[in-house]
Amino acid sequence: MTILQPGAGPIRSDVYLPSDPAAVLWGRLPCATDAPVLEVDPGTEVTIDTLSHEGLLEDQGSDPAAFFGRHGVDAVLEDAVALVATRRRGADDGPHVITGPIGIRGARAGDLLSVRIVELLPRVPYGVISNRHGRGALPGEYPREGGTVSVFARADGAEGVIPRTAGSADTVRFPLDPFLGTVGVAAPGGIRPHSVPPDRFGGNLDIRLLVEGAMLHLPVLVDGALAYVGDPHFAQGDGEVALTAFEASLRATVRFELTPADDPLARFVQDFGPVVETDELICPTGLDPDLREAMRKSVRAAIAYLRRLHGFDDEHAYAYLSAATDFRISQVVDRTTGVHATIRKADLA
Repeated sequence: MTILQPGAGPIRSDVYLPSDPAAVLWGRLPCATDAPVLEVDPGTEVTIDTLSHEGLLEDQGSDPAAFFGRHGVDAVLEDAVALVATRRRGADDGPHVITGPIGIRGARAGDLLSVRIVELLPRVPYGVISNRHGRGALPGEYPREGGTVSVFARADGAEGVIPRTAGSADTVRFPLDPFLGTVGVAAPGGIRPHSVPPDRFGGNLDIRLLVEGAMLHLPVLVDGALAYVGDPHFAQGDGEVALTAFEASLRATVRFELTPADDPLARFVQDFGPVVETDELICPTGLDPDLREAMRKSVRAAIAYLRRLHGFDDEHAYAYLSAATDFRISQVVDRTTGVHATIRKADLA
């Protein structure tokens, strides 16, 4: 596989945003007072380079060439090297590298911004799955030695490959399904949110349905929207239990679509937060530090969606969801946990 260095290789769109240090935030998300690094009209496709934070962090040596070199990698991304050479995260910042923000001309608070995932190209054939600092689904149990465990993973065609045990040549293979863990819009006010917990602005939702062809509906909270992407993955299971999944850099092409505030879906998303849509599913979300409450919020949002957009009364919506809809755990590791409903669009036709 060819390494997609900045500006090299296939770039689908006429508008291209590399992830050089001037175009990214590290550990924080954009807020209303941030200036856009790029402005586009609604309907524009933008090709955006994203960087995985794994292999760049302090507990991995802050030297991606050395970190990945220990695993036999002789070519690392130039923008990853440039980032660690020129930037440092604050002590209280998150790990994620965020490309943007991108201003959407004409977007006003109250509107709906839909970010459609057009194309996702792996930039490298490798990545990392980490468990660190007592986090993840089993804090206090893993890592067993108390430090950081970073499992090197390879991409082999459409499969991911990791060893079954440390240092073993015996491997396990699993399907790859690249997606963006972080897609969002700027938060109101002048304080940049931490990059880890998702919120009504989107951010680090870690919903693995955001693959090619899917879109994320977001409430525009500030004029210009100030959209951003990051936290690229090659694969993830629902839950992301170890803290990270197969984290690896992607070249993403997205299209920004704007819907006015008086549209019923725009009003719904303003009231209930992000919604994922695929060809087959519509997925209202629930977010809360308590996973049980995140589940309740997702159920309430799903009932409200069926009532507002499809004519159900509450009792019949509740009954339909119980009979026909899976509620999936998005992730349990980002301080604010996530649950998303998976309502089949064909049922509502």
